[in-house]
Amino acid sequence: MKNLLKNREYQLACLILVMIMLIGFAVPDFVAVGNLFSVYNDTSILIILALGQMLVIITRCIDLSVAANVALTGMVVATINSTYPDIPVPIIILIGAALGTLLGMINGLLVWKLNIPAIVVTLGTMSIYRGTVFLLSNGEWINAHQMSEMFLAIPRTIFLGLPILSWCSIMVIIAFYYFTRHHPLGRKIYAAGNSPTAAYYIGVDVGKKQFISFTLSGLLAGIASYLWISRYAVAYVDIANGFELQVIAACVIGGVSIAGGTGTVFGCVLGALFLGVINNALPVIGISPFWQMAISGSVIIIAVIANSRSERKLGRIILRKAVANAS
Repeated sequence: MKNLLKNREYQLACLILVMIMLIGFAVPDFVAVGNLFSVYNDTSILIILALGQMLVIITRCIDLSVAANVALTGMVVATINSTYPDIPVPIIILIGAALGTLLGMINGLLVWKLNIPAIVVTLGTMSIYRGTVFLLSNGEWINAHQMSEMFLAIPRTIFLGLPILSWCSIMVIIAFYYFTRHHPLGRKIYAAGNSPTAAYYIGVDVGKKQFISFTLSGLLAGIASYLWISRYAVAYVDIANGFELQVIAACVIGGVSIAGGTGTVFGCVLGALFLGVINNALPVIGISPFWQMAISGSVIIIAVIANSRSERKLGRIILRKAVANAS
């Protein structure tokens, strides 16, 4: 029980429950089952993107271009659908997933082969992807009436009581849980981020694992781009502008270490849900949009401080044990 109380995911889950109960006292409708399902559905895209970012951060990198990837890929799939409405939606989704993967591979190759810091690479590609969205669309919007009904309907279709959008995030969570916990490649990604030098001596190619992480993050961004466009029924230049900060914040709040090697799927999902509850609750209880940004930013800073303190505390305990064993 003592270990459970010290568990980061357990603490975060309790905090989310307390938040929901407190909000429920002020706005009883917020805790209705249907509304909580809506909160999860609203957070589904953030969960999908955060899981991809988690892998990248575990390998001691960061992907600042993930939202720009969503914007560029989303504009492409929206353009294809509006120009050629007879193309089946599954093919358009595959095109979006392939393009998102390609954009992620570009980041990974630059980091792996040219040994450029990930923050520099993704800062550059973020600008390139955003600029390409403008060139592709010429600054114009693609609205709902220009998209086909099937294109817009899939994420909203209810299956077993939940929209397809929610089921997409659930399937990604299950796949990533298996990948990180049981697949050899997932364990090697953790090894590469935990200690690159040690990973090298046991035969793990750290650069290749970073490339794979960026590729998987790009794949999820490509899938998320279709979900984003069809859910909000509009494509424009500033799609998901600044959303990369929400994605990174979800990882950090969920206990994914910026120093690499640490992080769980469950924690990452809880981090995204934490932000999802805040983003949905603040407008409901009447907080102005300006204060919403300030509160969200404060939460992120507090989470980063909590993360750094917990990692420092862990180091001290290890040293203390080592000294005790030596004596």
